[in-house]
Amino acid sequence: MYRSLGIAAAASILTARQALCDGSPARHKLQDASGKTGNAIPCADGTFVHPWQPPPREAIKRALRDEEFDVLVIGGGCTGAGVALDAVHRGLSCALVEQNDFAAGTSSRSTKLIHGGVRYLESAFKNLDWSMLELVDEALHERKFMLQSAPYMARPLPIMIPAYSWWQVPYFWVGAKFYDLVAGRSRFVPKSHYIDRDEALHRYPMLKGDGLKGAVVYYDAMHNDARMNLGIILTAVQKGARAINHTEVVSLLHNEDGRVCGAKVRDTISGEESTIRAKVVVNATGPFSDHIRKLDDPNAEDIIVPAGGVHVVLPDHFSPSDMGIIVPKTRDGRVLFFLPWEGMTLAGTTDSKTGITMRPQPSAEEVKFILREANRVLSRKVTKGDVRAAWSGIRYESKESEQNRNRCDSDSKPSGCNPKSPALLFGPILVLLRCISVLMQPLLLVGHLCAISARKQGRQRRCLARTSS
Repeated sequence: MYRSLGIAAAASILTARQALCDGSPARHKLQDASGKTGNAIPCADGTFVHPWQPPPREAIKRALRDEEFDVLVIGGGCTGAGVALDAVHRGLSCALVEQNDFAAGTSSRSTKLIHGGVRYLESAFKNLDWSMLELVDEALHERKFMLQSAPYMARPLPIMIPAYSWWQVPYFWVGAKFYDLVAGRSRFVPKSHYIDRDEALHRYPMLKGDGLKGAVVYYDAMHNDARMNLGIILTAVQKGARAINHTEVVSLLHNEDGRVCGAKVRDTISGEESTIRAKVVVNATGPFSDHIRKLDDPNAEDIIVPAGGVHVVLPDHFSPSDMGIIVPKTRDGRVLFFLPWEGMTLAGTTDSKTGITMRPQPSAEEVKFILREANRVLSRKVTKGDVRAAWSGIRYESKESEQNRNRCDSDSKPSGCNPKSPALLFGPILVLLRCISVLMQPLLLVGHLCAISARKQGRQRRCLARTSS
């Protein structure tokens, strides 16, 4: 949808609360990115909404050619968007390029949840893994931040854990209470609670009642992932970032010291090629990170391990509009959600091997797996004819290699130990994009200071394009 609208038209999708508001009634006008002044629109609460739209595509392309940036971000998914927004807020000039449309990859193919991860919490206690517990704590804090900062596209959602054995009732209840406890003051959603069999069937009529002992209801949050991604991109552009989509990186630029100092890019719409100069380059391309790494070093070892996550969309009668359910353990040990989404029911996700492609296709076997598991917990039989849509997104993690042996173990931290290469980010958990961006800033500032130092000492040389061939 966003591709056909374009970035300028997509800005109109944002609600009035997303526009720049000013609490002072004396301020009635604001210059937009093109320098034109627009009249403020008064709101009922006494504030004003200032009309704004991004600069035209040609103006962005011209700025990318003519300016030198502190940071060039490759990748317009949630991680790249977060880095760009954080960079401009810290006073760094930032450019961002995306080969497809913003959020066209994994960032628009998630389970739509903003969550700390109940399965991560279970894993933390079972394996006595403190780092996993810290991950859950950090994610729950960010869940509160996203609910507070974007209430127009994020909302709390109760999720039911049905118990079909008596021992599961206290087990699920204790787990949910620990989830509340870890969230602490950052919970921002109602507390978890137990409901009996009758209440569970009342609140989720499609739930299978045979053998049901009760259920535990806990709260997480839900949002429109693609819209959130686009909102962050537009906010970064509003703050001064230069972001452009349908622009792929052809090669990286290096100075005579071997340090990456920009990229050669191609407009996939017009075919026009140009160069972007930057002091620091960030590789935030998710599962495509190895491709960018090999533009810098053709002999680099692949470190990305992709996994396909398939979701199917079912009719709305398979879930009420205000309640989801989680199957904590499928027959093969996975976790499965059934969630109300956009007037339909979203079911997923799977976890299987996949290739790295921009448009991964859900396999028939994975769709059948979701339908089989659905029929274990739903009272009405779900058939292939009920499937309204299906998609597959690529989740990924990194594997140990000689190049990244000293990398942080968490998948939400920066990587890449070579200061002359693009800084590599791993950020598969959308809710942690702000944390990933903050962790990235020391690397950006170090690269920025190194470039300034080299320039002052007269060692800044012109960039030489080096292709991977």
